[in-house]
Amino acid sequence: MAHDLIIGPDGLARCGWVGDDAEYRRYHDEEWGRPLHGDRALFEKMSLEGFQAGLSWITILRKRPRFREVFAEFVPARVAAFGPGDVETLMQDAGIIRNRSKIEATIGNARLVLDTPEGELDRLMWSFAPSGPRTRPATLADVPAVTAESAAMSAALRKRGFRFVGPTTMYALMQSAGMVDDHLAGCHRAAAPAAAVRHDTTDS
Repeated sequence: MAHDLIIGPDGLARCGWVGDDAEYRRYHDEEWGRPLHGDRALFEKMSLEGFQAGLSWITILRKRPRFREVFAEFVPARVAAFGPGDVETLMQDAGIIRNRSKIEATIGNARLVLDTPEGELDRLMWSFAPSGPRTRPATLADVPAVTAESAAMSAALRKRGFRFVGPTTMYALMQSAGMVDDHLAGCHRAAAPAAAVRHDTTDS
């Protein structure tokens, strides 16, 4: 069982889920909980969180470079053009998660993103970010797996036809994309000033 906080080799306290993995430390410090914007970036995040369902995030993180390579950097227009032959090629690629339903959902979701006005996915997803102050979790047990906001986001996306966007998956996305800040009290990132919002302009 992970400790609530763990002290890294650099002497910094981090959320205990990081463990002693160097890549997890980098991800925790540089990405997790930082505001992420842009249809392409959020489509990538949605896709990878969907592939993560039932697996550990570190598995996806280690495979992310290959995912980006074979899914055309998650540019919606390029992924939307994938056909049955591409699906079969992806099913033979050991560098990713070879799950046919998730691969096909990623392609279908890209087509939905492409069919919406530019910036619409960003606006929709960020509309579910909680407003007002939140109590910072003190322990890992205080971090929820699902919230009313993530359930509402899931319902809105499902209504539009998106797949692999369940409430738990969407809460993980909200955490990683900075829609909520679940760094534990005492974590060095909890004390850090808010980072500049990241924008992704390669949406098409």
